[in-house]
Amino acid sequence: MMRNLFLGAWIASRLALAEPLRPSLLGSYFGVPNVNTTFDYIVVGGGTSGLTVANRLAGTDGVTVGIIEAGGFYELENGNWSRIPAYAQRGIGPSPAQALPLVDWGFITTPQPQLNDREILYAQGKTLGGGSARNVIVYHRGTVGAYQQWADQIGDPSFTFDNLLPYFEKSPNFTKPNYAKIQLVPGDNFTYDDTVFSPLGGPLHVSFSNYRQPISRFIVKAMNELGLPTLSGFNSGKLIGVATNTFAIDPSDETRSTSETSFLQNSIGAGRSVTVYTHTSAKRILFDGNKKATGVMVNSAGYDYLLSANKEVIVASGVFKSPQLLMVSGIGPATTLQKQGIQVLSNLPGVGQNLWDHPYFGLTYRINMTSDQRLNDPAYLSQATADYVNNQTGPLTNVGGEVIGWEKVPSRYRGLLSERALADLAQFPADWPELELLPLAASTIPVQDTADYASFTIAGVAPLSRGNVTIQSTDTDVKPIISPNWLESTTDQEVAIQGFKVARDLALASGITIGQEVSPGPDVQTDAQILAFLKETAYTIHHAAATCKMGNASDPMAVVSPSGKVYGVDSLRIVDASTFRLLPPGHCQATVYALAEKYADDIMNGN
Repeated sequence: MMRNLFLGAWIASRLALAEPLRPSLLGSYFGVPNVNTTFDYIVVGGGTSGLTVANRLAGTDGVTVGIIEAGGFYELENGNWSRIPAYAQRGIGPSPAQALPLVDWGFITTPQPQLNDREILYAQGKTLGGGSARNVIVYHRGTVGAYQQWADQIGDPSFTFDNLLPYFEKSPNFTKPNYAKIQLVPGDNFTYDDTVFSPLGGPLHVSFSNYRQPISRFIVKAMNELGLPTLSGFNSGKLIGVATNTFAIDPSDETRSTSETSFLQNSIGAGRSVTVYTHTSAKRILFDGNKKATGVMVNSAGYDYLLSANKEVIVASGVFKSPQLLMVSGIGPATTLQKQGIQVLSNLPGVGQNLWDHPYFGLTYRINMTSDQRLNDPAYLSQATADYVNNQTGPLTNVGGEVIGWEKVPSRYRGLLSERALADLAQFPADWPELELLPLAASTIPVQDTADYASFTIAGVAPLSRGNVTIQSTDTDVKPIISPNWLESTTDQEVAIQGFKVARDLALASGITIGQEVSPGPDVQTDAQILAFLKETAYTIHHAAATCKMGNASDPMAVVSPSGKVYGVDSLRIVDASTFRLLPPGHCQATVYALAEKYADDIMNGN
């Protein structure tokens, strides 16, 4: 019943988009497969960055933009699991069996030796909206020091926090918390800072959940007791502390706000010249004799055809697919290309290398208050559904936890780190946290009873390990080879071991746990036992970045310039997270939007 309600509303909303454009038809914004067509710009990937850049470029009079997207509309192809916040964590676990095939690439890593040779699902959006349709909706900025280090490494001050701020402010439309719907209990006040957002706003909704997890006020108190100060949010360039997260949620109906619901719908509603090719694969980028990108060979339902670009081809295919597309098109490490029989157009050894990511793990306890485990109870879910549909309130508006904290390995454990680890961590700026604390009001492991659970999860956000991605075929339909190498660095292992202890401290300080630790259990005490647990359970929080890293032309591992231009060829640019110089601490959604806004400006200004 609820599914039909939402799908009906979704279809109606799209029909309404054409209302101010009559006699235009909604279908005018979608490409006809198997027909060669020319645009000013071709954007390969209708994800977070791709739809943002396409919207901005198409806002210029007379500019036409073609968008190639391998997936379709997640609202239709994954139902409410992709729209309702409480379902945001579906299909992003480590088991390959959890993949959501109509909206996700279903990438599986190579066996990871440092993680007991496990092959791990790496969720990646294959749908309009891309990662913004598959992530856990968290929206916040990184630290001042992180962006300063980024700028320093490439010698470009436009990447400092202050200079990126106009781009951070350009996308989001911030809405204050609706306290009447949240219904805070005494002692659970949270603050926010609306001055860090522009009053002008953009099409992307950023707001708060209309439900406060019962564990939240206890988590804040426990983090304070453990030395973390309370902040007014995570959008001012500071992270170390505890605060309530902002989320990419549309407050009008408490659904996920993505680049598709914001930027693409805005493009169509404004009558901009965008043409979207859904369920279409980019096979290779085409070049003329002067190494100028002229278009993309694509395939829809088995039919190959050509989409040409008068000005530029813009790749926004993500951290795994962007390097794959470059390599099959002749751009990448010469030895890799020659092994596949691909003619080398530009020998860039950095393509597919330098993969940053944040390892993730957690501990689970039974707790003495309501948790999201109750959504497994039909009666509870029925009431939660009614609250959500009728009032946009209740647990379905919440991703599972809204309070998180950030810190460096605290002094009580820092002395246990080796000299090598301390030297490695000293490379990061002073305001760069090493641990993210993410308590969730649910179990992250399968449980057989109806008890309430919480998981005290941790992410390592100052990683030293680096992974890579490469190709095993000249066909982009054959999945790339992905080796994230989480926890390969002994420093990362040391930090994770101490992070485990921090999570256990937080659980005990919260005062909400019942009985013994459920996972891994009280018998896991020594560093060796903790590391063994991590090797068996750790995976990713899905922040992979930097596989086509930016840098100066003198950097042999740089793939793109600070404006996203691919070295060694002309009229080809990359605009997604693969171009990150480094992975800032925290969740990267806000940085991806800001970078896309900056790239769009660069393109329009001829940079």
